Amino acid sequence: MSISPQFLSGSEIREKFLDFYAQRGHKILPSASLVPEDPTVLLTIAGMLPFKPIFLGQRAAESPRATTSQKCIRTNDIENVGRTARHHTFFEMLGNFSFGDYFKKEAIAWAWELVTEVFGLPPEKLVVSVFREDDEAFAIWRDEIGIRAHRIQRMGEDDNFWHSGPTGPCGPCSEIYYDFHPEKGDDINLEDDTRFIELYNLVFMQYNKDAEGNLTPLQNQNIDTGMGLERMAQVLQQVPNNYETDLILPIIQSAAEIAGIEYANSDEKTQVSLKVIGDHIRAVVHMIADEIRASNVGRGYIVRRLIRRVVRHGRLIGIVGEFTVRVAESAIALSESVYPNVRQRESAIKAELAREEAQFLKTLERGEKLLSEIVDRTKQQATPQISGKDAFTLYDTYGFPLELTQEIAEEQGITVDLDGFQAAMQEQQTRAKDAHQTIDLTVQGSLDKLAETIQVTEFVGYDELSSLAKVEVILVDGKSVEEAAAGTEVQIVLNRTPFYAESGGQIGDRGYLNRRGAEEENAESLLVRIDDVKKESDFFVHFGIVERGTLRVDDRVTAKIDNSGRRRVQANHTATHLLQAALRQIVDDSISQAGSLVTFDRLRFDFNSPRAVTLAELEQIEDTINSWIAEAHQAEVAEMSIAQAREKGAIAMFGEKYGDVVRVIDFPGVSMELCGGTHVSNTAEIGLFKIVSEAGVASGIRRIEAVSGQAVLDYLNVRDKVVRDLGDRFKAKPEELPNRITNLQNELKDTQKELAAVKSELAIAKSDQLLAKAESIGEFKIIVAQLGDVDTEALKTAAERLQQKLGNSAVVLASIPEPDKVSLVAAFSPEVNKKGLQAGKFIGGIAQICGGKGGGRPNLAQAGGRDANKLQEALESARNLLIEGLG
Repeated sequence: MSISPQFLSGSEIREKFLDFYAQRGHKILPSASLVPEDPTVLLTIAGMLPFKPIFLGQRAAESPRATTSQKCIRTNDIENVGRTARHHTFFEMLGNFSFGDYFKKEAIAWAWELVTEVFGLPPEKLVVSVFREDDEAFAIWRDEIGIRAHRIQRMGEDDNFWHSGPTGPCGPCSEIYYDFHPEKGDDINLEDDTRFIELYNLVFMQYNKDAEGNLTPLQNQNIDTGMGLERMAQVLQQVPNNYETDLILPIIQSAAEIAGIEYANSDEKTQVSLKVIGDHIRAVVHMIADEIRASNVGRGYIVRRLIRRVVRHGRLIGIVGEFTVRVAESAIALSESVYPNVRQRESAIKAELAREEAQFLKTLERGEKLLSEIVDRTKQQATPQISGKDAFTLYDTYGFPLELTQEIAEEQGITVDLDGFQAAMQEQQTRAKDAHQTIDLTVQGSLDKLAETIQVTEFVGYDELSSLAKVEVILVDGKSVEEAAAGTEVQIVLNRTPFYAESGGQIGDRGYLNRRGAEEENAESLLVRIDDVKKESDFFVHFGIVERGTLRVDDRVTAKIDNSGRRRVQANHTATHLLQAALRQIVDDSISQAGSLVTFDRLRFDFNSPRAVTLAELEQIEDTINSWIAEAHQAEVAEMSIAQAREKGAIAMFGEKYGDVVRVIDFPGVSMELCGGTHVSNTAEIGLFKIVSEAGVASGIRRIEAVSGQAVLDYLNVRDKVVRDLGDRFKAKPEELPNRITNLQNELKDTQKELAAVKSELAIAKSDQLLAKAESIGEFKIIVAQLGDVDTEALKTAAERLQQKLGNSAVVLASIPEPDKVSLVAAFSPEVNKKGLQAGKFIGGIAQICGGKGGGRPNLAQAGGRDANKLQEALESARNLLIEGLG
């Protein structure tokens, strides 16, 4: 029995989907963070991404069946956002998943039942696609579901075959499409997005693909599905596009109200801008809620780019001043019932938006000034056209939209070189592609092949500094070998190890693998130096070199870490925990970790903060940490469920992935964090803590570098040596050095002023000699000359003085103060200005000949250049232009 199609809100669609699969044995799981576990992608781009380790066999599933509503971000088609009916940066993917449980028959039957009976879509308005070779899926749709064969479309590999990568799990897909115009008959073209919209994608993971492209059936067959919430909402709410659903329209209406317009009555261009604002604000709110801060790299750059696009489109629809925070409130209100963290992080979201918007508005103002200069310069051309290079500089450097550049240019009667703009864009994309770094998976690939024949590494390094171990794998140049002789660089996997593998910012242990000849009959002695340890899946890979003997697979060895190095690194690691606790206590309790590095000789801690930490705060932080060290707080290490840890108040690093059971490092009353690293058993073991520096590394991200323990003594010894050296040079005690250096600086400044005055007097003396060489052009006098290596300020003074002495005149002076540096100054009287000559525009054009630029007021302006060889040509051009303009 089917029910009639009915209007369902976005929330109701999400709830009905999850309930439907929960009733069929699926565990409802919360959406994962937008910061993915997968290191190969910046953001969570699909509903299946959090389950990828399960599909790849790297992690066991908590339940054989799961269902989620996963928040996702994609920016690969960002330019299409708002211009098409269905492109978004942020969207929700509804999905049901089977991990080796049910397969095609159940997945297809349930998908059909859901869309036709629960959501009430008429079967006659649905079309299905299958992979061209998937006869099994075709038969299920035709024979068991009852769809007519001509409404089951066979598609090629590009459309209907899913790959996890070049190798690994893969399989055919089947998709359900909604037909907006069934009256057009059975001439079906699923590429026609004005008629068809893909609603539900079912992926049948049934093969494993090897390096040669061969497909073999998987032992455990999996199901991965995805239904776009916004797309289903468009269909059920019977609106022309995803943006006009109740998931996004309230955000759009909020922006329209601020602009004083109505979305429904706006022209297409304005509606596009409103859609962009609605989509991007939604994305930014969720990204900041997941603790992604705006910056110039990685995920942070995406946040910044989206915010800037919002601001630009706000200006295009007439919004003046800051507005993003007000629009964000609509997005928060829409999402908080499902994603409570958007309300919990409200203050951080709004602060980040306000800061980024204010900064970008200043950038836009600078861009508008530059555009004005470009327009003025372009008007002087025979065929006025803003170059593609200039338009792209405005777009790329100042975030100035091309359409705004075109609009302003059109008002001035000039055009923009669009082909040149696209060429500059392509050059940038090529540079970005060339600079792209890939992850070396050579070791991982080799381990994947051996994963079924060896056991994962047992880590015993929390309690043991050395242990007996068996050599499971030896890799040389990424290839598995049976043995390695002395002098060979190797990667080794042991069955158990005390070596900590690089993780959570802490570097891997160093040490040795050894075997004495007497330990085993006829066994030669062996020594392998281990320089680093990394974790690949559940295998600890020991990187080192065989220094003595021959290492063989199945060898029994003693693995021993460098105790001194371990003590230093664990002191630094515990110090980072104390540092975060002190920052939250003294600076701002909302501070969270953005990254860290813990090595043998130093530590680095990156954290989110909208401002710099003051010198007084740094001193207080340092004193607080050293007090905690002196108080000898005992560490309490325990394993517990993630829920228990959070209930106790343990701090987790955002973006880190934790299992059901987590390790908690607690120094009671001081710090409690989830951490898998190695730590001191008592804070007294740290000895001493010293902050070396504090600085900004990106917008909203600060970095503190520090040392602890023995490294503090090393740090102070270096500085003591420097102070002693300075004391000897200045014949002063350490406490007298600051005043002595200040006095020397003041003396140097006075000397520099005197030198500048002498140079100015020399320039004036040289310039006075030019008065007799002034040329008469009608009622005007002109001087165009070079004054050796005079600096810019002296050149400016000389030009002003000459112009005043000459009266109705134009003076252009140049100098080469440094190799490959040209200075130019123009001083024009008011009468020269009346002839249409402006000093700023004039000197800017001349400077271009020398590979430079400049500008200023109509009566006085200066410019610079890089090509001194072109100076005479530039001066000759200036003279000819003055004769032409004043004649």
